[in-house]
Amino acid sequence: MRPNRFENKVVIVTGAAQGIGKAVAESMAAEGATLALIDLSPIVEETVANCLEAGAPKCIFRLANLEQHDTATAAIHSAIDELGRVDVLVNNVGGTIWARPYEAYEPEQIEKEIRRSLFPPLWGCHAVLDTMQAQKSGVIVNVSSIATRGLNRVPYAAAKGGVNAITACLALENAQYGIRVNATAPGGTDVGARRIPRNASEQSEQEKIWYQQIVDQTIESSLMKRYSTPQEQANAILFLASDESSYLTGSVIPVGGGDLG
Repeated sequence: MRPNRFENKVVIVTGAAQGIGKAVAESMAAEGATLALIDLSPIVEETVANCLEAGAPKCIFRLANLEQHDTATAAIHSAIDELGRVDVLVNNVGGTIWARPYEAYEPEQIEKEIRRSLFPPLWGCHAVLDTMQAQKSGVIVNVSSIATRGLNRVPYAAAKGGVNAITACLALENAQYGIRVNATAPGGTDVGARRIPRNASEQSEQEKIWYQQIVDQTIESSLMKRYSTPQEQANAILFLASDESSYLTGSVIPVGGGDLG
């Protein structure tokens, strides 16, 4: 690995308040990136402070609901206007809200799962393409999931399957502009206790059983028999975002300890 891979690069990271997005932002800051962090939670300001301490020349943030077109587009365009360009977009927002067999989902839960994990990358990509096409350069890294083959989260899996399709199709459409589009498919990742939970309601005993089935299946499917750290996920994302992956586009890279999804 070469140090300072992101010097003179402007990078937008979504979902940077905690977890994988936070690890990505702070790692890129240490390699010289100028950053715009977009999140729904104001605790993203803590990540901004960490990025500046790590060495980012500049780090700004925008608070926005990335599930909605207007707010997502306004936040991204505002960041591009302030920073002058965008070289890399990391679409990290998403995540399972409920864990249960498909027949146990309510219709509104299915729609919310799709909106949470499919629409943020759809709107994110849509918002940066004009700028990247005009520049004749750019990199998009989408965060998918190996859960496209897994238990108790069919709507989430459907959304992440959509992310894989976005990745492949946008790579095909935009190679002519010098834009690369790839994705990672993280396996189970130990992010600790989430400060902003995806589902604020307390789990029932049955819901705890269903969630434990996910954990057990994820560990069993991994050849390494463990969850990853956020940094292990960030390392793969940084590779795809950097010039080291200059001949990769349209790819979805599993990062699941040997679980290919």
